[in-house]
Amino acid sequence: MLFRATQSGAPDDTLDRQEAAMTNDAARVALVTGGAHGIGSGIAGRLARDGWRVIVADHDAGGSAPPGGRYSVCDVADETAVATLFSGIAAGEGRLDALVCNAGIMIRKPIALLALNEWSRVIGTNLTSTFLLVRAGEALLRAAKGAVVTIASTRAHMSEPDTEAYAASKGGLVALTHALAISLGPDVRVNCISPGWIFTKGALPRPEDHAFHSAGRVGTPDDIAALAAWLVGPDSGFVTGAEFMVDGGVTRKMIYPD
Repeated sequence: MLFRATQSGAPDDTLDRQEAAMTNDAARVALVTGGAHGIGSGIAGRLARDGWRVIVADHDAGGSAPPGGRYSVCDVADETAVATLFSGIAAGEGRLDALVCNAGIMIRKPIALLALNEWSRVIGTNLTSTFLLVRAGEALLRAAKGAVVTIASTRAHMSEPDTEAYAASKGGLVALTHALAISLGPDVRVNCISPGWIFTKGALPRPEDHAFHSAGRVGTPDDIAALAAWLVGPDSGFVTGAEFMVDGGVTRKMIYPD
């Protein structure tokens, strides 16, 4: 179990911070898991620019939060670590308006070579973590009439070889999303984003990679962050239990061999 919290630009007086948060819409609080890199970092940055106080939880000890937020090193698949994380939010921020469940890993191996502990690690990080986070945060989210966004994947609907654990975890996350939306409504809205190819690292996409997408390009973290910001905001108040495919049209493209 890993947990450590650091502050960056937050007020020192806990009571003053809690009082200000409860009376100032600009002090809305969001928790973004897996927020040290990639899509999660993009979402955290977008919310911070929109005026949210963002708590980033990630297993990477070298990560950081956007300006005005704070960073917690946390294994979100660990029940004790998640409980400690939310105790810190309750004592520090005193509210939680949005939870973005983005943490995820992939272990890609032929199923004959995939060990049970590897399967369990993927399921724990990608799926069980959302159960733990929402369970721990339910009271705060209900009090704030908040919103949850889960980050699944188009791989919940289509697959490449040797991705059984990842596909199962993301398919489960889609189902968990609509179950939570029914259980937590009307106090808390819960929606899912399923990204396609979002470029975060590695070699730059080739022209043919962009052309393969009906939107004409590979996605970026900003594409996902923009939708996440809308889903946790007031303009999406009638949207819950939904899955949004953000993939440049690839899953709707009928493909046959030449």
